[in-house]
Amino acid sequence: MKRLLLCFVTGAAFLIASCDKSSGPTDPAPVDKPDDKEEIVASVKVMAYNIHHCNPPSKPNIIDVAAIVDVIRAEKPDLLALQEVDVDTERSGAVNQAQEIANQLQMRYFFAKAIDYRGGEYGVAILSKYPLSETTAHQLPTKAGSGGEPRVLATAKVELPDGRFIRFGSTHLDAQSDPTNRQLQIEKISDIASKETLPFIIAGDFNATPGSVEINALDAIFKRSCKVCAPTIPATNPTKAIDFIAYAHPATKLSTISHKVVNEPYASDHRPVVAEIGMQ
Repeated sequence: MKRLLLCFVTGAAFLIASCDKSSGPTDPAPVDKPDDKEEIVASVKVMAYNIHHCNPPSKPNIIDVAAIVDVIRAEKPDLLALQEVDVDTERSGAVNQAQEIANQLQMRYFFAKAIDYRGGEYGVAILSKYPLSETTAHQLPTKAGSGGEPRVLATAKVELPDGRFIRFGSTHLDAQSDPTNRQLQIEKISDIASKETLPFIIAGDFNATPGSVEINALDAIFKRSCKVCAPTIPATNPTKAIDFIAYAHPATKLSTISHKVVNEPYASDHRPVVAEIGMQ
């Protein structure tokens, strides 16, 4: 009897150990899909956050990934658009910040490089509670001779628990005072959106304020989750709104259920934006 019990315990331990498999690099913590697709997704919670390579402005030489994770975890977004993400750079301690943040939040991720930077890469990322596919880094245009830094739009196809799909994007537009590059980049994003067949939600740091030529061009294709938008930068005493969440699709009714700027002055030089987007 003792021998039989020992065999059972040993076998059970082996079975548990054999089921512990690590997941792929862009899918660090898969979320189980329900076998039936009866759960209708009425809304998705979206967050846009320029994380300043996880460097709190009040501590110039410190990388504090945990602070960024804590801010995000408190809001519990379904979809997350990050900007100013370091991957394996010298300044951030050779850490893949997109992967590290995703692992700690048990979310999937996709990183899109904008530039090579100090031994690693720098760009934007998408994090998601739900499965991602068709991940793409779209290079955005920069006028020759302008000195503008290369920029990208990261997009992914997101499968919701009820089997429907949406497109989600994260971007960070040119930061120069001259709006020329941002206008070119918005035109490219609008062209991508015009060819999209899925509901399309985009979020990020647009480096332009409502009423500017660039945001007016964005508004011609997308609907922002805020009409009168609270400021997002600088984080300690914000005066300008430049971080937005917006959506577009002619055949699907998307709507803004709620929108807010999170009162968080420490972790980054931007305050994050959170919006719940209704789906019908």
